[in-house]
Amino acid sequence: MTPIYSDLKGASVYITGGGSGIGAALTDGFMRQGAKVAFIGRSDATTFCDEMETKHGTRPLFLQGDITDLDRLKGSIDEAAAAHGPITTLVSNAANDKRNSLAELSPEAWDWMQAINLKAYYFATQYVAPMMKQAGHGSIINFSSISYMMGNAGYSSYVAANSGITGMSRAHARELGPDGIRVNALAPGWVLTQKQLDKWATPEGLEAHLARQCIPEHLKPEDIVNPCLFLASSASAMMTAQCMVVDGGVVYTG
Repeated sequence: MTPIYSDLKGASVYITGGGSGIGAALTDGFMRQGAKVAFIGRSDATTFCDEMETKHGTRPLFLQGDITDLDRLKGSIDEAAAAHGPITTLVSNAANDKRNSLAELSPEAWDWMQAINLKAYYFATQYVAPMMKQAGHGSIINFSSISYMMGNAGYSSYVAANSGITGMSRAHARELGPDGIRVNALAPGWVLTQKQLDKWATPEGLEAHLARQCIPEHLKPEDIVNPCLFLASSASAMMTAQCMVVDGGVVYTG
């Protein structure tokens, strides 16, 4: 069951990577609330948009582009605002958890990993903040990961970026709070998207991770939607500078 947050109806929502994986579930979830959703993604999402239009009677605005291209990122935010009004919910979700050992990672690969996993988050916030300030309110939700809390090996550049996302979110919450803008991080556990199943979800790895969870059920993209809607809505009106973990009980905060 999905709660309905009345303040999200008609809200202008912008999601990075909103056409696949967790992002697609988020687009679906916000549309179910009656929000006006725009999202950026590299791959063509026409078929997904068709599905959403059939399901909800309205169509999300797909803006093709790469978030590491900051000019395109800013342009897509401007296009979304022109179509739906000033953005009041930003969900920075797009990421890449490519595996690289310490020994093999090149400086160029490091820069690319930070560009997609951290730098784009920073500048998306920079671009939408004036709109939110003008509107008098806003919610920014930056997707992190429990990988940095676990200290996972094998993709340390990704882990570093996710640690940075949490720290950055807290700093931006302090800076933007006087303008009525809330900034929180959302840290999922191992969500079994199709990409994860295709690339890294071995039977042994899945069994070992499930053994760490308090709730012995694998996470699905849909499990992340309700927490994100809560952070976007006025139900979390006094919640900012926090990192919300949704992982079935692997790591502990507080």
